Amino acid sequence: MTILSLTVAAVVAAAPAQVAAPDLGGAWEGRLAVAGQSIRIVFNVAVDGTTTMDSPDQGARGIAAQSSIEGRTVRFTVGAIGGRFEGVLAEDGRTITGSLSQGGITAPMMLTRGEIAAGPSRPQTPRPPFPYRSEPVAYDNPAAPGVRLAGTLTLPQGPGPFPAAILISGTGPQDRDETIEAHKPFAIWADALTRRGVAVLRLDDRGVGASNGNYGAATQRDFASDVKAAFDGLAARPDIDGARIGLIGHSEGGIFAPMAMQDGARAAWLATLAGPAVPGGEIIEEQARRMGAAAGMAPETLARNTELQHRIMVAVATHADDAEAVRQAVMPLLLEAGQTPEVAARTAAAMSSDWYRGMVAHDPADSLRAVRVPMLALYGEKDLQVPADQNGAALSRLKPDATVVVLPGLNHLFQPAETGLPAEYGAIETSIDPTAISTVVDWIVARSGVRP
Repeated sequence: MTILSLTVAAVVAAAPAQVAAPDLGGAWEGRLAVAGQSIRIVFNVAVDGTTTMDSPDQGARGIAAQSSIEGRTVRFTVGAIGGRFEGVLAEDGRTITGSLSQGGITAPMMLTRGEIAAGPSRPQTPRPPFPYRSEPVAYDNPAAPGVRLAGTLTLPQGPGPFPAAILISGTGPQDRDETIEAHKPFAIWADALTRRGVAVLRLDDRGVGASNGNYGAATQRDFASDVKAAFDGLAARPDIDGARIGLIGHSEGGIFAPMAMQDGARAAWLATLAGPAVPGGEIIEEQARRMGAAAGMAPETLARNTELQHRIMVAVATHADDAEAVRQAVMPLLLEAGQTPEVAARTAAAMSSDWYRGMVAHDPADSLRAVRVPMLALYGEKDLQVPADQNGAALSRLKPDATVVVLPGLNHLFQPAETGLPAEYGAIETSIDPTAISTVVDWIVARSGVRP
């Protein structure tokens, strides 16, 4: 599934008025020793205090963080991953010596100050002026008291009522633009569709950006209820034609969308972008095998890892209704894989979460078969996260009337790719290949009754 970053936000604590707080501006980089590997961690603090975290070796950038300083004690907190760094700023202001904690594990780390790297070129990101309107919106989820989803609605010029699309993100806490490596694919999809006469709603995930709620405690069913709440809120607007609202789900969002339809979201059409069509455990197994091969893993090592991954997924699926049973079943397998007891305990805890157990065991077949409206399923031929030949073929068997399109040379984000590995995402200037955009937008416009 997709690794996606969050809306940037920061809270910078003020030092006592009598003492000027040291300046934290810059890129603070260190290395974290984990299971025999050295992983780069970077905390970026802008001049206005806005703070983000990067883990370049894991292909993750722009994760929202908070920074604070009291005296010479510096703290960086990354809520999305449950991480916290605390250390002491050196007198010369060039290093911070401390430790990073996550999931009950604490490891020493020294951060060294550098310059924040210039952001990569993202020429497809929409920039004003726009030939359409944009307004902030928010919807309460009656199925989850206290959850209020905030986002952006783009509307064509004119009185309406307009056909509309709701963009649904996949795995991981994501902002309304589905920002990853400075790419903003949902902003691009919204721009392309609204220019063609289709209103588009895109939302921050619960607990992300301006939306409230607890992302980490949510399950697939919870995320589907968020989609249903957004659908109902959008359909109630007088400038939106409730009979012409469709759903666009990317990655695991392609599971949440048909689940929401089963729960009563009366969508006029469904488009899935790299949407799963087999159980999550099968996708993870194939994902691990293909990524290992693409990364050049030795065949014997790849075969051993693939077999072990299969056993782990079987263990999770077998005990999907019992978190403690999952933890106990996967712990020895993780130790067999070479993880230290501390790392294995943290991994086992993550695998026993409600969301992970549900994702591994969930088979989307029933909800996909239940779709009774036009459906487009788009895949990238080099997608290693939701492989096209695995999921596209399965969808064609489940729903023969669906339009399944596999675009050559494109990865999970529909970028032109060399290997398809997530590590390439940030290095590729193209956010979405124009062929993918035209394929999806033309299909939606044709089914939305938009006049030329």
